[in-house]
Amino acid sequence: MHIPTRGRLLPSSDAPVNGEHVEDIIHVGDVAIEQIISGVIDEPVDYDQDHDEWVVLLDGTAELEVNGETLLLIQGDWVLLPRRTPHRLIRTTQGTNWLAVHVTSQ
Repeated sequence: MHIPTRGRLLPSSDAPVNGEHVEDIIHVGDVAIEQIISGVIDEPVDYDQDHDEWVVLLDGTAELEVNGETLLLIQGDWVLLPRRTPHRLIRTTQGTNWLAVHVTSQ
């Protein structure tokens, strides 16, 4: 008999005042799922990751720069960032809540 794994996402109100809090949810094979809750970021943050990343905005707003294009994300928006795609997190509002899926297989 297999027992399902359960959990609950953190509320947006748990966001730090500044920066981000990353909560690992689950790892299965080459896939990792995490929740990110953001406060206001002090300055843009650059990323160039060695895994594919799919993120969906559950709450709040965020601004990303990808390949010279600015993406304004609102609740329900998602974006797929293939590995080695440089991107910059420019801005988040207090309580921005993300769900991120990372795939490391090549």
